[in-house]
Amino acid sequence: MEIKDIPEVSWAERLNCAVTVCDKEGTVLYMNERARQTFASYGDMRGRSLLPCHSDRSRSIIASMLAEGHSNAYTIEKGGLRKMIYQSPWRDESGEIAGLVEISMVIPVDMPHYKRD
Repeated sequence: MEIKDIPEVSWAERLNCAVTVCDKEGTVLYMNERARQTFASYGDMRGRSLLPCHSDRSRSIIASMLAEGHSNAYTIEKGGLRKMIYQSPWRDESGEIAGLVEISMVIPVDMPHYKRD
């Protein structure tokens, strides 16, 4: 799949989160404006592999998600901001894993947690 095959994702441009989409080889297909700002130090990543930007441990997790179809979620603190990172495979029309989507959002330090049984 080529970058030109990805339709405009206008809702993601207006989202208050960073959204990055890659194909199953790790080539970045889409980044919304917030993601482009977040990763500006790497230059424009669209059309480039995201793998060199990651550690061996992270590349292993990416490979596992692409092979097994599971998601990955964690929190980080960077630049004085706490963020939640959610990574999940996306599938093509046939149901095959086609790549990954990462959503990164700023979260409050004292984020409420509600248990709803």
